[in-house]
Amino acid sequence: MKLGIIGLSSSGKTTVFEALTGEFASPGAKSETRIGTIDVPDPRIDVLSEIYQPQKTIYAKVEYLLAGKGEQKKPGSEDDALMRAVRDTDALIHVVRNFSGYGMDSPDAENDFLLLDQELMHMDLNVVEKRLERMESESKKGKTVDHDEQARLAQCREVLKKETPLRRFSELAESKFWRGYGLMSAKPVLVLFNNPDENESLPPLSENVSKETCMIIRGKLEHELAQMAEDDAAELLEEFNIAASATDRVIRASYESLGLISFFTVGEDEVRAWTIKSGTTAVEAAGAIHSDIQKGFIRAEVISYEDYVAAGSMAAAKKNATLRLEGKTYEVQDGDIITFRFNV
Repeated sequence: MKLGIIGLSSSGKTTVFEALTGEFASPGAKSETRIGTIDVPDPRIDVLSEIYQPQKTIYAKVEYLLAGKGEQKKPGSEDDALMRAVRDTDALIHVVRNFSGYGMDSPDAENDFLLLDQELMHMDLNVVEKRLERMESESKKGKTVDHDEQARLAQCREVLKKETPLRRFSELAESKFWRGYGLMSAKPVLVLFNNPDENESLPPLSENVSKETCMIIRGKLEHELAQMAEDDAAELLEEFNIAASATDRVIRASYESLGLISFFTVGEDEVRAWTIKSGTTAVEAAGAIHSDIQKGFIRAEVISYEDYVAAGSMAAAKKNATLRLEGKTYEVQDGDIITFRFNV
């Protein structure tokens, strides 16, 4: 899972990136595009690894991308080249300033969110209109065009002209036609309101903005926590009433916004978590591991994590029939432990 971090100037994007990834850079390096990869915390993997004692334990991964600072077109606005750096991501984390500081205006969180969100829509509209113009030109020259794609692009154009993000229309946003287009407003977005240390509340939001997936982060505080020893961090978490680290909270919210789940493969050589979309079939999940397993798919041996822990072993699970065989169309559930039978 790759998440692009965006936000207006002085929103605290770099602070949030470093708090989430634990990767800290000198001030001079902060102008460069940065990528941080972290393990997705999952206590189920810890339990399975303790049972199997494998040679390797592999957690699911999250990759955070923070685009370098480009030439800004106007104060507080993102440059097109900077935004293009996060086009190839699964979702966006939009950091919004909700704190005051020396030389800063009072925060206007909702307006700041809408300002950049509208910019994403304008960028998408430009992409869509150029593509439609090209298709119309090709059609006039007698070339074959995909009329279904053309119709969907026209739908997108109408939505964007009304300054409505494409993500509000799931059928449009998730269309196969947009692969390669990099439409920014079609991506799921998690809005992180960057609060001061003492503020645990969301800012006042209109009904339109509150439709988004919103949460707060006390960026400066979380940045400090990420640099502390575990015992010291635990004390500060308790003092400031933080139930879980920013990393854990943001990952959970990102999984939910993207509709992602995890399944596991286990053995003495490796215990591993795999990330897939909710609704993925067994044969598609096999492809997440290797295309050969998908091509030669025969059956999947499946047991839920809870049933496996209750049974205590695969042998016991077979006896009480909680380990079962499933075919290609079985929809994988979060926490399934799967062994794929295949022949190539």
